[in-house]
Amino acid sequence: MYAIYYYLFFLAHPYLAMWWKSFEHAGHKQWEALIPVYNYYVAFKISCKKPWWFLLMLIPGIHLVMWMVVNLSYIRRFNYYSLGDTFQGIFFPYLILWKIANNGEKIVPETNWANEGERAKREWGDHLALFLSLPVIGHVLALGIKAVSREKPGNKSKVKEWGDSILFALVAASIIRTYVFEPFQIPTGSMEKTLVVGDFLFVNKLAYGPKVPVTPLSFPLVHNTIPWVNVRSYTTLEKCRYTRLPGFGDPQANDVMVFNYPSGDTAVYDPRMPHGLMGHDYHQIITDEAQRMFYESSNLSQTQQKQVYDEIKAKNPTLSDSVVRIMASAKIGDYVAAKLIKDLPYWKQLARKRLAEDKLAFGPTDDGGYGEIKHYGVIYRPVDKRENYIKRCVGIPGDYLEVKDAVLYRNGKPAKVFPYQNLKYIANEKEVRIYTDTQMKEKYGLEKSRGDYQNQNGMLVIYATKSQITKLRKDNPTTKFNLDLEQQYSDTKGYVATDSDRLGNLRTYPKDLDVNNTFTNFSKFQVPYRGMKVELTKEKLPYFRRIITAYEGHTLVEKGGKVYIDGKETKTYTVKMNYYWLMGDNRYNSTDSRGWGFVPEDHVVGKASLVWFSKSPYEGVRWERLFKWIE
Repeated sequence: MYAIYYYLFFLAHPYLAMWWKSFEHAGHKQWEALIPVYNYYVAFKISCKKPWWFLLMLIPGIHLVMWMVVNLSYIRRFNYYSLGDTFQGIFFPYLILWKIANNGEKIVPETNWANEGERAKREWGDHLALFLSLPVIGHVLALGIKAVSREKPGNKSKVKEWGDSILFALVAASIIRTYVFEPFQIPTGSMEKTLVVGDFLFVNKLAYGPKVPVTPLSFPLVHNTIPWVNVRSYTTLEKCRYTRLPGFGDPQANDVMVFNYPSGDTAVYDPRMPHGLMGHDYHQIITDEAQRMFYESSNLSQTQQKQVYDEIKAKNPTLSDSVVRIMASAKIGDYVAAKLIKDLPYWKQLARKRLAEDKLAFGPTDDGGYGEIKHYGVIYRPVDKRENYIKRCVGIPGDYLEVKDAVLYRNGKPAKVFPYQNLKYIANEKEVRIYTDTQMKEKYGLEKSRGDYQNQNGMLVIYATKSQITKLRKDNPTTKFNLDLEQQYSDTKGYVATDSDRLGNLRTYPKDLDVNNTFTNFSKFQVPYRGMKVELTKEKLPYFRRIITAYEGHTLVEKGGKVYIDGKETKTYTVKMNYYWLMGDNRYNSTDSRGWGFVPEDHVVGKASLVWFSKSPYEGVRWERLFKWIE
């Protein structure tokens, strides 16, 4: 149900509660109950003596809590304190409010905490309120402190005291977390070495304007899953449309941005993994599962493979057996790839069914192998509850971007290279003179334990910043440190893509069989902006399929060379939102826009501003990173 209906209900509530009658019993005028919004100001004044609390009812998510607070506090001013009364006051107060309005009941003095009879009368009601504020933990705190301390005569009970404190601490913390700033921990190395695993950040939501949550009714201070119990932390009983409050500005190129993962609308839940996700990109999982199942069922028999070998040998009798085997293997691979491309929709549908019903998938297993993984099933997540990611915004609406040999170009010029941005280099291990682990760490700041370099078949693979690779080259002038590049076959004149090549295109955006991009060479494109009119040509449509369907909510059908949006044939589309392109500073170890595409404006959370704490998984607290501003 959309939030507007809750606000309409809140406007009707004073009349359903017959406040115009009970206000008189509390020493106020009838007309004060009849003026919308002002009636809540008076009700909070009567019940809590904090009339300004009515402002909190304007905040989605918080409004329902404050509605419960005003109702419970209100009926308690009329001497309704029992467990049953408290339960009604929180969830359905109208029976009690009807009694108060029609029986002429008068307001009573506040609880005399020195009177044991009055304390006992409200004890179980206060227990219920504390339990609903913070289940179990709240009682552990309250009763634990009560056991080791003395209650002073005339003071509130520990249960009441902690119930009030916890409830409003959670309300205040929820408001700050939702609308001002939010703590965030770096879980992966995609931003190394600008941000490192174990950094704790503050995300400034005022920088771009805080988003009103799409699902505001949520367990406070957690994102999408309640820790330890592995249950969803939110409910979709209340929904809000995308709304962003005013901020200090718009996202700018080179900002380090936190955002909701755009390909995380559907996820596979695996309890062994961080946040329960075995893979955030459900759509890539489906493609991978489809290919795996197809290959398992489509292996050619030895007889069929021999026939291919014999056919090539007959046409090329002068070739050696080893060359013929290589050619046969390539031909078999292309044959199988062609069959998979033809049947891919069927196998993807089968993969969806398998994940949803059989609850099985394939991936790394606990014993270090690869096989079937049992998981909790497929879940859908609304925009604001998708996983939080952090990358650098390298393209804003309207920018033209291109990647050539691992160099990003923005609007035709090389993009800014930040001090800690690093690339992947390969050198002959024997030719590198300064190479011990101690030397690499002390002289170049490269740590093997962190994965900054590794040995692979006689080669040294190094992930280094511009300054680090400059030092290495200076100390090893005869050694070649080459970038590890994956070229586009589409740049090779006269090259005809094989079906195996086409399948490889499904791993990079726009994940289209006929669009060839790689992580180090990416064709020129424009970042979409609100109002942009796009010609839906064969070349451009792949980049906009997900924008049209997943982000802007339309149906799209391609049939007979024609495009139908929401059932109507069209040749153009006008973009409704602004979009951004984000990449990790650790360019070769980053799942970013090169894999899943554009980030819509409604997914933007805020700007990463400050590292307030940092702890290495290997070496403890990184004191030099504490309270460090993010560049």
